[in-house]
Amino acid sequence: MRLEIAGVEGLPEIEAGDDLAGLIAEAAELADGDVVVVTQKIVSKAENAVVAVDPDDPLSHKPVVEQESVRVLRRRGDLIISETKHGFVCANAGVDRSNVAADRAALLPDDPDRSARRIRSGIRARAGVLVGVIVSDTFGRPWRRGVADVAIGVAGIRPILDLRGTPDASGRELQVTEVAIADELAAAAELVMGKADGIPVAVIRGINPAWLGPGSIQADLVRSPAEDMFR
Repeated sequence: MRLEIAGVEGLPEIEAGDDLAGLIAEAAELADGDVVVVTQKIVSKAENAVVAVDPDDPLSHKPVVEQESVRVLRRRGDLIISETKHGFVCANAGVDRSNVAADRAALLPDDPDRSARRIRSGIRARAGVLVGVIVSDTFGRPWRRGVADVAIGVAGIRPILDLRGTPDASGRELQVTEVAIADELAAAAELVMGKADGIPVAVIRGINPAWLGPGSIQADLVRSPAEDMFR
């Protein structure tokens, strides 16, 4: 298998109400079976999931973090690790002040899976191609330094590749292996987008067609508290 990943250049600054699918279809060369990775930030901007904060107070978004949290798991100084209504466990409930105006903070989309479906349908209507769509965001990781992009919404691509019951290279049956395909593709796409390069969309070409299909991050990838040994 060979994957090709390319950043999509030429997109304008996204504002509330923009036709994100149309802008992507115009800027990118797309083909059936491609996967389009879209950063959460421009999805939130297009959906007007942005709130006002005090540009002179670096902590003025903290009340918003509290509002966006359904449960606070840990606090350390100004850092809050909380659970969002989507079931995501992340820093500051996903509230982010990077890559937005100084007097604004971006929230997570209300329903990232629905956002991905809307973009996918819009691209099909405008470009006539059937693609998978991943909405990505940057999360920290317990027990490891650094951040990585993960999928918070999908459409047309399976979030999990379930290998349970299949043989490994030695013929032994795999018992627990489930590969987070959507997260791996989101992380790979971030390598060509960067955090400050102004490239919020990437196209991945050459994925296994078996990875395409229905799925939901909230239903398929988010671990329930009952299965979580640390909550």
